[in-house]
Amino acid sequence: MAEYAHISHGFGPIFDERSSVLVLGSFPSVLSRENRFYYGNPRNRFWRVVAAVLGEPVPADGDVDAKRALLLSHGVALWDVVESCDVRGSSDASIRNVVPADVALITSAAPIGAVLCNGAAAGRLYRCWLEPVTAIRAEVLPSTSPANASWSLERLTERWRAALGPHAR
Repeated sequence: MAEYAHISHGFGPIFDERSSVLVLGSFPSVLSRENRFYYGNPRNRFWRVVAAVLGEPVPADGDVDAKRALLLSHGVALWDVVESCDVRGSSDASIRNVVPADVALITSAAPIGAVLCNGAAAGRLYRCWLEPVTAIRAEVLPSTSPANASWSLERLTERWRAALGPHAR
């Protein structure tokens, strides 16, 4: 098993002054940290789900600009709850000694009306660390992680559509 290491997030949030919904993960995976961008594991279904919900083509794996544009053109902000922590590899269950993200960076600049958490760990961490700051109750969605194999791509997309669709432009 991987040893604990104190890791900093490594890259900033995606948002602009028109962002109306904030999607939060827990903390970047090893692959995302190596790629210095969100959902860097090609097996993670996040980009396929979000593109389908927004009615757009799926951006190519390495096309950070297209991924950023996809979100911003629909009023979606993206970040993680945790700025730094002790973690083993990519295991959300191992996260400890949390330093939360400064969510006010987004909420003070954009009219965020809804918060959606990508998975139970993100939801739990949000409730503990960020909900007291935002005063916005989050909706916790099933994780797009490949570890969440009990949810098919189609089922994930429908559940995310019900939550994200009404808030996106």
